Amino acid sequence: MPKIILRPNESVERALKRLKKKVDKEGIMKQVKKHRHYEKPSQKRRRKAQETLRR
Repeated sequence: MPKIILRPNESVERALKRLKKKVDKEGIMKQVKKHRHYEKPSQKRRRKAQETLRR
């Protein structure tokens, strides 16, 4: 879990921006969205095959 410590004279908006950047860099939101619903193994294989085709 990323941790942000508010710096002296730093606005909350700026700290929130740093937090969002850290969360995005670590891929937490992507992981949360992926685990939001159960994905059947056949759907998982199909999704991975499509991702490889895009690359």
